[in-house]
Amino acid sequence: MDMRSTEYTARRGEIEAYFDRTAAAAWARLTSDAPLGRIRATVRAGRDRMRATLLAALGDDLHGQRVLDAGCGTGALALEAARRGAEVVAIDLSPTLVQLARERTASDPVAQRITFCSGDMLDPALGTFDHVVAMDSIIHYEARDAVRVLAALAPRTRRGMAFTFAPRTPALAAMHAVGRFFPRGDRAPSIVPVAEAQLSAQLAADPAFAGWRCRNSTRISSGFYTSQAMHWSRA
Repeated sequence: MDMRSTEYTARRGEIEAYFDRTAAAAWARLTSDAPLGRIRATVRAGRDRMRATLLAALGDDLHGQRVLDAGCGTGALALEAARRGAEVVAIDLSPTLVQLARERTASDPVAQRITFCSGDMLDPALGTFDHVVAMDSIIHYEARDAVRVLAALAPRTRRGMAFTFAPRTPALAAMHAVGRFFPRGDRAPSIVPVAEAQLSAQLAADPAFAGWRCRNSTRISSGFYTSQAMHWSRA
């Protein structure tokens, strides 16, 4: 599938509309220090652990390195990468969240190392990178489409990619099935559970990943948050 196809564009449009309008306020609260209810608190805790896991894959010293934060949300990961010395391009489909990220990081001196922008993370104009990080930004795509997104970024990535996917578990599969019964206007873009072995096999078979290998895979489960991180790098 061409990443400019109608299917990819339509899915991307659903995600942009949801995070830029429907869920913008809730997402802003989730990613802040504001008190949360029990369920959302587990999601915040899980996301904090996942962010730390992905950053660990990049290393503590990122001076002289360029990082793409693909799906930057409100900018927490981008800011930490900049604190480690990286030059960061932080992009998200939602202009609302990108503006919030700018506001939240404006007072931190290291924010001068971050370029925030809204748009498509596959835009070739973004250039090349040492590392690509995609935290919970490809979890709305089928495995074959997620692989094609990553394969489009691989030739422009010098060192490695750290990304997440929704692991195929009975609980997530059940939630996915139940979600289909909600009226379409009330639905968030569905999270698509993916089998780890299937994703790994498809990545390994893609020509764009020739000479790459999986360094590690880590699952984070925290109440209502379940996501799995993979780190692939050039051999």
